[in-house]
Amino acid sequence: MMLNYTINSLLKWKDGTESPCIERLLWLDDETTYVIDVNKNKVPYIRKLKDIEDVLAEGKAEIKEDDEFIVMLKEEDIPEKHKKIRDRAWEVIKDMADKEPYIFQSAFRGKLIKKASEIYGVSESWILEYLKRYWKRGKTRNALLPDYRNCGARGKEREAGDAKRGRPRINQDIMGEGVNITEDIKRIFRITVNKYYYTTAKNSLTLTYELMRKEYFSDGFKEENGVKIPIIKPQAEVPSFGQFRYWFKKERNVKKEITSRYSNKKYQKQYRPIIGSSLDGVFQPGKFEIDCQVADVYLVSRYNRNWIIGRPALYAVIDKFSRMICGIYVGLESGSYIGAMMALLNATTNKVEFCKQYGIGIKEKDWPIHYLPEAIIADRGELEGGNIDNLINTLNVKVQNTPPYRADLKSTVERFFGLTNERVKPFLPGVVNLDGRERGDKDYRVKAKLDLFQFTQIIIKCILYHNNHYHLDYYKRDEDMIEDNVLCIPIELWNWGIANRGGTLRTVPEDVAKLALMPSDTATVTAKGIKYKDIYYAAKSMLKNGMFADARTKGTQKVKISYDPRNMDYIYVYNDNPNGYEKCFLVDANSRYKDKAFEEIEYLLAVEKMQQEKSKDNVAQAKTQLIAEIDDIVQKAEEDYKREASPIESDRQRVKNIRGNRKAEKAARRMEETFDLEGDNEIYKNNQYKKGNETEEADAFQLLLQKQKEVMMDERSDDTKR
Repeated sequence: MMLNYTINSLLKWKDGTESPCIERLLWLDDETTYVIDVNKNKVPYIRKLKDIEDVLAEGKAEIKEDDEFIVMLKEEDIPEKHKKIRDRAWEVIKDMADKEPYIFQSAFRGKLIKKASEIYGVSESWILEYLKRYWKRGKTRNALLPDYRNCGARGKEREAGDAKRGRPRINQDIMGEGVNITEDIKRIFRITVNKYYYTTAKNSLTLTYELMRKEYFSDGFKEENGVKIPIIKPQAEVPSFGQFRYWFKKERNVKKEITSRYSNKKYQKQYRPIIGSSLDGVFQPGKFEIDCQVADVYLVSRYNRNWIIGRPALYAVIDKFSRMICGIYVGLESGSYIGAMMALLNATTNKVEFCKQYGIGIKEKDWPIHYLPEAIIADRGELEGGNIDNLINTLNVKVQNTPPYRADLKSTVERFFGLTNERVKPFLPGVVNLDGRERGDKDYRVKAKLDLFQFTQIIIKCILYHNNHYHLDYYKRDEDMIEDNVLCIPIELWNWGIANRGGTLRTVPEDVAKLALMPSDTATVTAKGIKYKDIYYAAKSMLKNGMFADARTKGTQKVKISYDPRNMDYIYVYNDNPNGYEKCFLVDANSRYKDKAFEEIEYLLAVEKMQQEKSKDNVAQAKTQLIAEIDDIVQKAEEDYKREASPIESDRQRVKNIRGNRKAEKAARRMEETFDLEGDNEIYKNNQYKKGNETEEADAFQLLLQKQKEVMMDERSDDTKR
């Protein structure tokens, strides 16, 4: 026989009395249970499970299906005064209520009650009354509500009669006595509110009331200019706006109002009840949050400080338990898998070496984090899809994606972004300042002075301050932390958590973490090296085995690579072995990319491509001009030929004279190009022309013609002999 009793079940004894004993089961183990009589003013007491099972089997008792002792009230129906009383009582007993089964023991319970009495200034008898009320009424927070609701007839509606209910109208002579709100009118109220108020039109309550009068409280129509206009009833015959507003507030559904007028996302983010904290379910270090935010500052390029490259994206990985910043990444791509993976990879790296790359010297104790988490909470954008398989399958990290537009579910990392803005924004040039910008003010973007490297240095400094000195004012320490007097500083909480709670952190070899987390892509093996994004890499072993020579003779091939976007001085090239790879370095010809981040290189290439695109029109125009000028010269040459060439010579004769023509032309060119040391002086040259050297030039030309004729006669004689 299956006995369907559980914790919180009601056990009703059939002892033949008018008020049978009803007990609530508060706690169970294999042999015993603690129960409390819900009808008597007694503390919990113990029973054997075997006795309960026996009486249930014999029919002397039964498990009640309905539970009239649990307080079933909607939150919006509870008066604010009652809520304050309930919450005050819960604040007093919430820490001791969970300490089961020891709280049911008199001695242990007495110590806790006495301690709570001293802390909260509430008498011990009242604290015990809170506990008994909590246990009897189903162990819920609403069990602590006061019983004022049972007094009088509050909340019960009076039946409508001939006399009007409620306060009489002030101006009854003008407005009339008014009407009672009947069930039919209330039905009209509900229809009107659903039709005109709970909509995306966001109509006001006043407009909703006016639309109701137009539609439901009118006597026919009148026609003006061809338009039918409803004739509404006088005020004495319709419910007043005050009555409409009263019934609206009484039946108001806040959740329905927000979700229908705005969206469910807005309700969940801004209006839902907050009954927990960010530490709920977090017992030790090892659960990280990751997110990205675009920084409110404009940066410049290290290649050319006149180039403004926009606002950087800041990725942060933070431990929920201690609020320690475990890893960061500063880049130019927001909301991308690459940025998230680089931040997580940074969490696994040695921070002393990482800070050294940016000229910052620290000790291991200043930032002692180089671990993988057990689980990571992220947005759907960065850690969703096939890219995340390596993280899950290779490194065994659980991934929890939050719903869209729910930044509140990652409150820890979101708070860090807010603190970082407060710490650095007043001191940085080129910060975004939309609130303070007025017409005529200078553009804040032109004030940019920092580059990506320098901004990363600033973020590292902020993290070192946050981890080692920032006091978490709103952090709620548990009893163990209070007993050990742990300061609410991230590094102190981290060290205490590792020492006392162990944590679920794991370490992996650096190469394994890099290959699993670094972004991968495809590169091309060419004769010049491994080409990726117009960058060439090579390794000694590749030169020895003739890979690049093969690419020149046999053609290019594709290879899979992984790279570190923070430093593109090297890449990892995979070989035939799935676990094998080779580290390749920049070739000397690509020295301009040395010590540069992936984003900086991409920006440089983008700028150069943009400049090429801009110059295309100029190049095309210049080439068009060149073609036109060549055409003009050719046309003039054709005209000269037609005008000066002899029509007597045939094409055959012209072709045969090429050798002689060349010799004659060469001789003439030599005479023109002869160096005349004395003639370097312009005055001397001019004087020579004035003295009449025309005769010498004419003689030279006659000699040239004579030589040309002799050559032609020799060629013709040779042809005749042949």
